Amino acid sequence: MHEALPSLAFLGAGSMGGAILHGVVASGIPVDGGIIATNRTAEKAATLQGLENVTAVALESEPNGNTDAAASARVILVGVKPYMVPDLLREIAPVLRDDAIVVSLAAGVTLATFAENLGEGARVIRSMPNTPSTVGKGVTGLAAGGAVTADDVALVRRLFELVGAVVEVPEEKIDALSTISGSGPAYVFLLIEELTKAAIAKGFDETDARLMAEQTFIGATALLAASGEEPAELRRRVTSPKGTTERAIAVLQDANLDDVFTRATDAALARAKEMAAGK
Repeated sequence: MHEALPSLAFLGAGSMGGAILHGVVASGIPVDGGIIATNRTAEKAATLQGLENVTAVALESEPNGNTDAAASARVILVGVKPYMVPDLLREIAPVLRDDAIVVSLAAGVTLATFAENLGEGARVIRSMPNTPSTVGKGVTGLAAGGAVTADDVALVRRLFELVGAVVEVPEEKIDALSTISGSGPAYVFLLIEELTKAAIAKGFDETDARLMAEQTFIGATALLAASGEEPAELRRRVTSPKGTTERAIAVLQDANLDDVFTRATDAALARAKEMAAGK
């Protein structure tokens, strides 16, 4: 039996918060003290009603919902929109338990912003999950604030491992991590789009073209996961000497894909820095 998780509060159980919430419920791991999830509307709260051990709160009918939830929980996940974070932190700061761990799901909001609004002694961990977390295949970056203990990090790590893999990084690496795992699903979807277009150009109808392209990516990543081999080794096994794949790979390498991915991720990183500067 897995060790129980302590009481959890999801303040703003949107797509990411909701993904982690569903991951906890699906895991069957007991949560001592239960889970409280807040959303602005009754309509959104209704989507979480009926989940085992979850109390869904609509702020439109319970205006103190966030402070009540934060006061009761050991781990508080902040999932509101980034611009709403400072106000929310000021609201919950007076009621936090001494042992509370506050986890940010808000992109671009720094640990310094949390310290300013909660106090320097607050235990804060900044997280950067990605969208495959919604199907339990995520990658989450975690950056711990100065007041956080190793046990705190281990606990939050265990929470995010319910929806995928976890990478611990210093905060200055969080934006770089987001250019790989955060934005990365979009790069993969773009490659699938382009391979589908190539199939259509070769005379396949859209249904068959999509099936071939999409299932090839799904199958290749499943093979990678199951085999434990390096991607380069699996590529070599498909690439017979003097064969058709070798000819295709040569074209892709001539297109300097390594440089393209470096420039793409550098561009994403530059934009993250602009956004942090309020541009």
